[in-house]
Amino acid sequence: MATVNYNKLAMGFYALLFLGVALWGITFFVQMQRDLKTSRVQESANQQRLDTALARLKEQEAYLERLQRDPVLVERIIRQKLGYARNQEFIFRFEEMK
Repeated sequence: MATVNYNKLAMGFYALLFLGVALWGITFFVQMQRDLKTSRVQESANQQRLDTALARLKEQEAYLERLQRDPVLVERIIRQKLGYARNQEFIFRFEEMK
């Protein structure tokens, strides 16, 4: 009759359990590294979009400030976009040839 060595059996069980936990930990760590890398790339793209939007906002705010303070600019824009003229001025419009 074969005797079972419970000590070796328990050690083998704990070794397998340790290996399983170690493999799970490694897998978890690798996945977290991938997620972190993806998040950093996304953060970089978002930061670039934010910088572009802030630069555009700054330009628009400067333009708005000029519109509020510069009557010559306002008059020029009204003349160009809306086609207004002063008294005794004539506006000639020519159609482009196709």
